[in-house]
Amino acid sequence: MANYIIEGGKRLEGEVKISGSKNASLPIICASILNGKKTKLYNVPDIHDTQVTLKILRYIGCKVKKDNDKIEIDSRYITKKEIPEDLMHQMRSTVILAGAILGRFKEVTFSYPGGCDIGARPIDLHLKSFKKLGINIAENYGFIRCSCDKIVGTNIDLDFPSVGATENIILASVLAEGKTVITNAAREPEIVDLVNMLKKMGAIISGEGTNIIQIEGVKELKEVKYRIMPDRIETGTFLCAGAITGGKIKVTNCIPEHIVPITSKLEEAGCNILIEKNSIELKAPTRLKAVELKTMPYPGFPTDMQSIFGTVLSVSKGTSVITENIFENRFKYLAELKRMGAKNKQEGNVAIITGVRRLSGTNVKSTDLRGGAAMILAGLNAKGTTTVTNIEYILRGYENIDKKLNKIGANIRIEE
Repeated sequence: MANYIIEGGKRLEGEVKISGSKNASLPIICASILNGKKTKLYNVPDIHDTQVTLKILRYIGCKVKKDNDKIEIDSRYITKKEIPEDLMHQMRSTVILAGAILGRFKEVTFSYPGGCDIGARPIDLHLKSFKKLGINIAENYGFIRCSCDKIVGTNIDLDFPSVGATENIILASVLAEGKTVITNAAREPEIVDLVNMLKKMGAIISGEGTNIIQIEGVKELKEVKYRIMPDRIETGTFLCAGAITGGKIKVTNCIPEHIVPITSKLEEAGCNILIEKNSIELKAPTRLKAVELKTMPYPGFPTDMQSIFGTVLSVSKGTSVITENIFENRFKYLAELKRMGAKNKQEGNVAIITGVRRLSGTNVKSTDLRGGAAMILAGLNAKGTTTVTNIEYILRGYENIDKKLNKIGANIRIEE
């Protein structure tokens, strides 16, 4: 089992190029099933989650060619309509494959997905939406079989603006008969990216980026070439790494308007931020100031950045308050920070963090993907050596995070 070993106390300075978005690339890779032709994707991050998704595509019959961040998928020869249980359990996003396979073949079999343990993430919204589209659902011994003669467009009102459910409805209904309208749809940039790619394929969709998305079913989709957007959570993570080390860094190949809540909070904490078209420069003060934040669906502060920002606040002057409104288990990282000398307490969905001057290096574990990134940031700040275990979580979502950090002055290595 591999660990990250971090020698803390190094001030980060320099430039970091942001990789393609994990949360956009996964549904876009799934969407390549729909055209039954070739799809060329660029700026695809080489992370565990994309590797697993491509493995599933190969399993069902797609031909996949990979060259660094370029991927070509030929979905003409799909023979299987089930997602293997062992791969399904490795990550939650595999559930998005269901909508794509259903959209094209009107049948799919899968089990409940896995992924990070950050709280209840039931797929009932997905299944309820499938039923509304005329899809029959049979559950048997943990397996879900969905089938229908035809998918018929309808009105779907989501109880919560779920990103996954919104994506699954879009994928299942682009080749449907008639019009599908999603109200209370998720507004995340990753959904806009998926829709942009589907439109290039010939799909008729409007309203992406708003809470009402309309999909007019088409008969078929064409071949496509598409470049995936930069990862906004990786952008935020590196800016926070600069902030927690009192550093000066520039992130390039990013979309600043995607992370306005993060840059606003960093400014509030005392950082100097310069925003250009595709880059953000951050200069951190000697000591940051405490802030209050609440996670919300986009365009609010992202839950994916909560543990990372919480770690930054653990060394900020004063008392910070974080309210987590999305996932109830997002605070697991707080116990790990305490092992490093942080002062924090949790009361329900609220964390109260009293900043200390500096953390102390010790052995900590990644509690989930973003909690793992938080531990890396804690190690960058800490006095002495920090060992981060369970790094398979981190490898799910960050491409070469250790190499990128070392390039700007960190001292981090993987030890088998």
